Amino acid sequence: MALLIIVFGVQATHGTTPSGSYPDKSDLKAHYQKAKFFYNQLNTSAKLGAVRENWLKGAGNFRRIYLAEPKSELAPACLFMLGRLYYDAFKKFGEGIDLGESISYYRDVNTLFPGNRLADDALYAVGAILYEDMNDPRRAAETFTKIISNYPDGDMGTPAETRLKRLSKDYDIPLPEEMLGTTPMAKLTNVKPAKYWSSKDYTRVVVQTSGPTEYREELLEKVGNRPRRLYIDFRDSYIEPRFRSPIPIEDGLLKRIRTGQFSPDTVRVVLDIESISDYKIFSLPDPFRVVIDVRGKKKNQHIETVAPLSPPPAPPQPLPQPRPSIAQKSSTPSESVASSEQTVATVESEPTEPVPAETVLSEAPRPDMVARIPPEIPTTSETERLSADPGPVVVLREMRKRAVPFDIAPSPTEGDIPRQQLSLAQQLGLGIGTIVLDPGHGGKDPGAIAFGMKEKDIVLKMGKRLAVHLREKLGATVILTRKDDSFMPLEERTAIANTNSADLFVSLHINAHPSPDIRGFETYFLNLTTNAEAMRVAARENATSTHQLSDLQDILSDILQNSKINESSRLAERVHDSIDNGFSESHFALKNMGVKQAPFYVLIGAEMPAILIEIAFISNPDDAKLLGDKEFIDKLAEQISDGISLYANANVASTE
Repeated sequence: MALLIIVFGVQATHGTTPSGSYPDKSDLKAHYQKAKFFYNQLNTSAKLGAVRENWLKGAGNFRRIYLAEPKSELAPACLFMLGRLYYDAFKKFGEGIDLGESISYYRDVNTLFPGNRLADDALYAVGAILYEDMNDPRRAAETFTKIISNYPDGDMGTPAETRLKRLSKDYDIPLPEEMLGTTPMAKLTNVKPAKYWSSKDYTRVVVQTSGPTEYREELLEKVGNRPRRLYIDFRDSYIEPRFRSPIPIEDGLLKRIRTGQFSPDTVRVVLDIESISDYKIFSLPDPFRVVIDVRGKKKNQHIETVAPLSPPPAPPQPLPQPRPSIAQKSSTPSESVASSEQTVATVESEPTEPVPAETVLSEAPRPDMVARIPPEIPTTSETERLSADPGPVVVLREMRKRAVPFDIAPSPTEGDIPRQQLSLAQQLGLGIGTIVLDPGHGGKDPGAIAFGMKEKDIVLKMGKRLAVHLREKLGATVILTRKDDSFMPLEERTAIANTNSADLFVSLHINAHPSPDIRGFETYFLNLTTNAEAMRVAARENATSTHQLSDLQDILSDILQNSKINESSRLAERVHDSIDNGFSESHFALKNMGVKQAPFYVLIGAEMPAILIEIAFISNPDDAKLLGDKEFIDKLAEQISDGISLYANANVASTE
C-alpha cells in the first residue's frame, strides 16, 4: 500500500499540466484501475481515509490520467471519478472547496463529453448535490430537467423524473414540457400572464384565461425557508413557456408571482406573500378572469387608551390655521402589470403643516379607527351625561402617513383656490384623506353614444372638474383612475383605490336606455338586487349579460359579507340628496331616479365606501342637451362634492 501511494502520489491541480506523466500511454487502463483501487481503499480503510491529504493524492491520480490523454475513452470516467472523490471528501471533512470541485468535475463530464454514457449520471449527481447539500431546489430541478431533455433514453431519466415530481409537489416547481404528456392543446384553456397591483397591506392579482375554466385555491403556511404562499390551480389549462418565468415584486405585500405548468392539464399560479390576514377569490366573465384580493396584517396601527372626550361648552370654532394636507397615507404602492405601466392622475391639496396632535384626542384618528365616539356634538344635557360616564376611548392610530403628489393643476380659468378654515371633521382627523374618482370607460370602450357625444368623454371632463371641487372643499388628495382617453379594465380601477388606501371611491357614468323617454340620474352602491332595471344598468356597465349577472350574485353573497355596504349606502344617499337639492332650485331640470343597488364589477372588492353615479341618460334628448352644457357639468360636480363633504362631516357624529 505504501508503494502505491508513492507511485500515484503526485498531485496536479485542477486544469493544469501534471508535474509527471506516464511514459507508456497504452498502459493508462492499468493506471486507472489502480487509481480506482486506491479510491476504494480511502472509503474502506479508516486509517487511510482519515487523512485529507490522502484524498487529494487520490484526486491527483485520476487527474494525471485524464491530462495524459484528455480525449481517450478513460477521460470522462476520470472526470466522473474526480467528482465522486471530491464529494466523498466533502462529506468526510466538510470543506466547501471540495464540494465546489465535485460539482465542477461532474459538470465537465456533461460539457466535454455530452454523448457519453456517464453524462446523465454526472448531471444527476449535480442535481442531488444542489438539492441535498446546497438547499437549492430550483437549480436542482433545472439540472434534473436537462437529463429529461438531453438524455431521454439514459438510465437516469426515470430517477430524474421521480425527483422532479417530488420537487414539484414540495416546492410548486412546474414540471418540464417533456413530462406533460400529449394532452390535445385544443382541449386546454390558455392562461395569460398575471397582472398585479400591490401595496404594503393589499394585493390584487388578476389572471385572465381564453375561456371559463375550473379553479381551486389553497393557502400554505411558511415551512423552513419557504414563504407563506397562496396558490391557484386552473384545471384543463395550459400556459406558454414564455409566460412561466417568476415575476419578482419585492415592493409591497406581494413578493413574487410564479406561474407554471404544474401537470399536463393544470396551470398553477403561486403568490409568495409577506403576510395574509384574509383573501377573497372570485371570477368575472367576458373575458373570463380570476381576481385574487389579499389583505395583509397591518403593522402600522396600535391600540391606545386615551382619556374620555371632554365635551366642549359650545360648538368648536374653526381654527385660524392654513388648511392641512389631510391626504396622508402609507408608502407608495406598486400598481403594476406584468408587461405594461398604468397611469394614475392625482390631485392634491397644497402641502402644509398638519394640525398638532395635541389639538384633539392626542392624534387625529381615521373615521374607521374610532372604537367609541359620541354620536353627535353633545347638547347641554348630553354633556352632563357624558361627564358622568368617563369611560376610556379606544383609538387605533395610524403611524405611517404619506401625501400622494398630484399632476393635474387647475386651469388658468379656475384661478387659485382659497385656503379654508378647518371643519370639525378635519380637526378630529375624521375627514376624507384620499378620494379615487373613476371616469368610466375610455380608449377602445366609448361607453354609451348618442347625439354625437360619447360617455367616456363626458365623464372624464366631469372627473377633472369634480377633482378641483373636492380639493377646494375637503383639502383631500384626489386620484383619477384615468386622466386621458385610455382603456382600463374594471378590476384595475378598484385595485388603484385599494393600493392607494383611498377613503372613498366614486365611479362616474352616463346612462342609456332603449326608450328615449327615460331620463334622470341614479346613484348606485354594490349589493345584490332583484330589480330588473338595476340589473340592466349593471349588465351594460359590466359589458356582460343579465344572465351572467345572476350567476355572479352567488359569488357576491360571500364577498359582500365583509364589504362596506352600510357606509356605501350612506355615501350614496348623501351624494344623491345633494344632487337632487341642488338641481331642484336650478334652471336645469334633472329628474331624480333614486338610490339603487346592483352588482357592478367596478365596485367589487373596494375596501372603502364606494358608489357609482349614473349622471343622466344620454339617450334622452333633454338629458343629452344638459350633458353638452359646460355650466351643467360644473354645477353637477359642485353638488357631488357637496354631498361627499356632507358625508365626511357626518362621520364626526357617527361611525360604524
